[in-house]
Amino acid sequence: MELVFIRHGQSEWNAKNLFTGWRDVKLSEQGLAEAAAAGKKLKEKGYEFDIAFTSVLTRAIKTCNIVLEESDQLFVPQIKTWRLNERHYGQLQGLDKKQTAEKYGDEQVHIWRRSYDTLPPLLDKNDEFSAHNDRRYAHLPSDVVPDGENLKVTLERVLPFWEDQIAPAILSGKRVLVAAHGNSLRALAKHIEGISDEDIMGLEIPTGQPLVYKLDENLKVLEKFYL
Repeated sequence: MELVFIRHGQSEWNAKNLFTGWRDVKLSEQGLAEAAAAGKKLKEKGYEFDIAFTSVLTRAIKTCNIVLEESDQLFVPQIKTWRLNERHYGQLQGLDKKQTAEKYGDEQVHIWRRSYDTLPPLLDKNDEFSAHNDRRYAHLPSDVVPDGENLKVTLERVLPFWEDQIAPAILSGKRVLVAAHGNSLRALAKHIEGISDEDIMGLEIPTGQPLVYKLDENLKVLEKFYL
């Protein structure tokens, strides 16, 4: 059984080196090109999908659409869920990463970005950019909508969707594409690969490159490679 992950192409805020999180930004020109190249590569290598899962953020949805279009599979059903959103960076969202490092120190910013269980400074619920004010999440209980997340919390958010939707789809024989974000994919990778809390800090998933997992009947990883 195969599973394909793809992190969205470069976003406009990736290009500006800003913390993005749940803020909804568009793909950059480079990001659009990365998504198109990924779709062409998947077509060239013969990858076909029966279902695609993505987040409710524009950059992931757009990447999913482009990948499917370029591989002649735009008809494939898509399921969008907030559970595959990027990690919520709290008050850091919209800040320049370099300037934040100058203010708080490289080590602190590295911990905020990569550690498993350290929370960023939380965003006020009344902030104009709070997810509590976004109609995408109006159906969720207020205490479920995050104000800031670490990777541990992100995994706790993503895991129910893996268990309820993605894993059953794979086990039923469907060929699955997951188009999401650096940290939601890192969380899933941690779970399916059994990566330790310490080692997950070193895992980076590049934008716009299809990551293929070959899995056994227990969804254990047999092989992992980028196209």
